This record gives sequence, C-alpha cells and structure tokens, in this order.
Amino acid sequence: MRDAKSFYPDWVNSSPEHGTYRSIFKWGDPDRFKHPNPRLYEMIKEKFQMTDSDFQKRKKEGNEKVSLGRPVRLSNEHIEMFIDFVGKDNVSFDDYSRVKYATGKTAQEAMELRNGICKDVADIIVHPRSREDIKKIVTYCNQHKIPVYVYGGGSSVNFGLNTVKGGVTLVMSTHMNRVLEFNETNRTITVEPGIMGPDYEKALHEAQKLFKAKGRYTGGHFPQSFQYSSVGGWIVTLGSGQESSYYGDMYDIVISQEYVTPAGSFKTLEYPGTATGPKVNDIMKGSEGSYGILVSVTCKIFRYMPENLKRFAFIFPSWEDTVDAAREISQGEFGMPAVFRISDPEETDVALKLYGIEGTVIDRIMRYRGFKPMKRCLYIGHSRGEKAFAKNIKKKVKKICRSHGAMYITGYPAKKWAHGRYTDPYMREDLNDFGIMIDTLESAVTWDNFHNLHQGVRDFIKRRPNTICMTHGSHFYPQGTNLYFIFIAKMDDIKEYRKFQEGIIEQIVLHGGSLSHHHGIGKMFAPWMEDHLGKQQMDVLRCLKKHFDPNNIMNPGGTLGLDISDYKKV
Repeated sequence: MRDAKSFYPDWVNSSPEHGTYRSIFKWGDPDRFKHPNPRLYEMIKEKFQMTDSDFQKRKKEGNEKVSLGRPVRLSNEHIEMFIDFVGKDNVSFDDYSRVKYATGKTAQEAMELRNGICKDVADIIVHPRSREDIKKIVTYCNQHKIPVYVYGGGSSVNFGLNTVKGGVTLVMSTHMNRVLEFNETNRTITVEPGIMGPDYEKALHEAQKLFKAKGRYTGGHFPQSFQYSSVGGWIVTLGSGQESSYYGDMYDIVISQEYVTPAGSFKTLEYPGTATGPKVNDIMKGSEGSYGILVSVTCKIFRYMPENLKRFAFIFPSWEDTVDAAREISQGEFGMPAVFRISDPEETDVALKLYGIEGTVIDRIMRYRGFKPMKRCLYIGHSRGEKAFAKNIKKKVKKICRSHGAMYITGYPAKKWAHGRYTDPYMREDLNDFGIMIDTLESAVTWDNFHNLHQGVRDFIKRRPNTICMTHGSHFYPQGTNLYFIFIAKMDDIKEYRKFQEGIIEQIVLHGGSLSHHHGIGKMFAPWMEDHLGKQQMDVLRCLKKHFDPNNIMNPGGTLGLDISDYKKV
C-alpha cells in the first residue's frame, strides 16, 4: 500500500481480453489509456465526497466472456443465401460478434455490458464487399421481411446500432472503405461510406502521391470520435466536427450521395446548386439508415495549410461577457475561427486542472488581475485558411475579446486542449470502474434563448447532490450555437441513470433547445421527436419511410421516431 499522501488509484493499464464485454465497451484503441491526472483525481474525491479507500476496489469491470444463450432466429436457408451473396468469410453469428455489432458507445450500453446485459442483437453479421452485394442483400431482405441494420465505426451515442428486431447487421468498414474518385478541379472526393476518419484524412493529405494532385487537402471534419467513426456515419447522423464553424457541418460538406433502398437505387446529382425542387440529397442526410443504405458519397474538400494555423485563448471575467463576445465574433462577417469553444465557469475550473494550467504562472496572473475561480470563463480557438485570412481572424477575435474584458493567455490552452482532444474519452472507463458516470447531451440554441437553456438544464442537473455539470458552446453560427452539457456523478445504477438522463432531455426540450445538434436521434431521442417537430413534419418523414421502405426492414424499432406509436422511452 502506498503512503496515503501519495496514493493514486491503480487504473487499468492492460488491454481487455478478446471476447469479453470490456473489449466491446472500451473506448478506442484496446492498448491505449489515459488516466485522470492528480489534480483531477483530487477534484473528483472532493466533489463526490469520496476518499482514497473508495478507489482501492473496482466495481464490475466486464471482464467476463460474452455469452448470449440466444439462438439465431434466421433459417439455415436464409443464412446460406447470405453466404452465397458475400462469401463464408464475410458472415458470422457467434455470440461476441452479435453483441459487438449491436452496441454503440452510450453510457447506458457500457453500464449494461459491465453487468452482462445484452438486450437486442442481430441474428447474423454480414460484411458486404460492394454496392452490388448490398443490392442483393436489400432485395432479398425486402422479399423475406428480414430487418437490416448498418454498422460503420461503432461510435453511436444514441442507440443507433441497437438491432431491436433482430435480422441482419451490415458492417460497412470491413470492405467498403475505398476512395472511388478524386476530382481536384471540382475540389471533391467520392468514397465508400465505410472509410474511417484517419484513412479519409490521410488520403487527402497524400493527394499528390495518390492522385497526382497539385496540392494537399483536408476533409475539414474532426469529431471527437474521428479516429473511430466512418464518413458514412458522419453523414447519416448529421455530424459536426470540432472545426465546423469554419468548414461547416457534414450537412454542408456533402455534395452527392448514392443509396440502395427497398424501393430501388439512386444517386443524387453533383451540381453545386440547383433549383429543381426540394432536394432528395438533403432529405437523405441524417436519415440514419431508415430509408436505405448509403453506398457512396461525394464531399467537398479544402486546401490543407497547417502552417497557417493561429492558436489563441482568452479568460473572461464572467459567462455573460464570454457569450456576448462569442456572439459578436459569430456575427462579425470577417470569417470564422475553425476551433471556437467557450466554457462556463464550472467547465473552466475542470479544464484548467485537466490542461495543467491551474497553479502555473498563467493561473497566478489571472487571479492577480481579478479573474476569479468559478466565475472566470475560458475561450479557446484557432483559425485556419490562407495566411492573411487566418492572421486577420486572430486579430479581430483579440480585439472583440478584449473589448469584453478578456485577457489573452496565449495559445497554450488551445494547444493543450488539442493534444488531449482524442484521448480524453479514454478516462471514461477509469471513472466507471469506481462507480462514477460521465456522459454528455448537446442541443442547438439561438442566441436569444442561450442563457435560458443553459441555466434551466444546469439547474436541473445541479439539483442532484454532488453532481458536476460542465457546459461549453461549440459549433457557432451567426444565429446561435450548440450547448454541450457534460455531467459527472457517482452513479452505477442503470435505472437511476436512465431516469436522470431522461430528465435532462426533458429540460432541454422544456427550455427551447433542439433534441440534438450533431449526434443524430437514433432510438434514444425518438420518443420526443413528434412533440419536438410536430405531427405535420413527422407525417412527412413517415411518408418518405413508406415510399423507400414499405415493409419497414431498414433500421426498424424506433429510429427517428418513425415506427413507434406509444412513444415510450427506450
């Protein structure tokens, strides 16, 4: 036993054994870990009234082998047909595969797997090799009314992968991950939907070598799940990346799509703009596999100029000053920062600990100048683009921030944030091991309702004793932004968690926020969809469902609220 003064939890540092529940719910690379630093650990103990002794024995770790005890419901005749379509090596129905490919990365799914709970699983897993394979599969499944689900990178946080009706799950990333066309003249790239974020970005960075291009390019889309999510997943859930304020959301980046549906196949046109009525291309974005299967997509690409990046960070005296400055920047019409993130006082307090800034010279200067803990707010960002353009954005941002009482604190916090951007999620397993839950919900909001939404949701979360609520604004527009609520609590009871999460969602709706900004709807938010959009809009979406998928085989069981009638919570 270490000395009490120097005690630090024995976090897990070994990769989970293959075939276990933990190997499914663990985030990212099985051999990679990131643990709370000592400052964060001390804060956790203080907030949750815990001691070192609470961190000496882990809760259920999920190290047991996956076991279903649930037979495949498809007939041998059906299974043989799928093997005929794609080959024996591309069909599986073992317990582990059935659970793995029906599971996303929600906190609830992780909690359930830790307890050996496997709810809805597919009967078989199929790895299609081409659009021709998918056409055969969809046609056959439509004839025999076999449900079809799609798995990209597996990073869904809205129960989007849950195979409620069984049937078949198609794994797109195994084979359908190729670049189909690169067009430097039009500044577009066409890819299959299973290509993962790093491979997509690498191909664009290496365009000169791979496609004989004149320059290097970027896709401009970098969600926190970037390393473990697919391009197709970004599109069908209407995703946003950390640099969306400059490059746009995936809705803006997509030019054209090709789909296979039970009603037939089609490819939308690649014109930069047309006036040919409502755009089917737009209708299919965010459709979450409920109308058909995305088999190829053409996206905008952008010049890759990392040498022009300009980082900056500011500390504000209050949340109100921070928000006013953010709105002025967003409406300034001088261009937008790429990374643009404002943290409320509680998130700022945690961030300064996480980034290792608390207690440094920068922190002492901030305190000396009157920027008080639990009142001060952090703004981090960076600009991209042509050299003079990126430089001018930083100059304009500095001027606006200073006019609202902010102090420039160099680009160091932005650099520290970027360094941990893709690794911070690894800490979730560490906290869960000791009964601490961390989760997030996000909501789009207009500027005139910003503080109402922030305060209303925060008040609800903070009514639960000893609960952390960190909030930041990211993904900015002239008309508003997205508020991201991160809540941390000592809680390992699934029913308690579900009730708490549902309460937060209801508060978001009550205070005028959107159900989702960039994580899609899936089956998690489906019960609120009709109240949120209204019956007329939902009727339109259901009519499209009946056209494309008359037998309801595409991602059935509540996705987007299209085929649930009682609107009970998942």
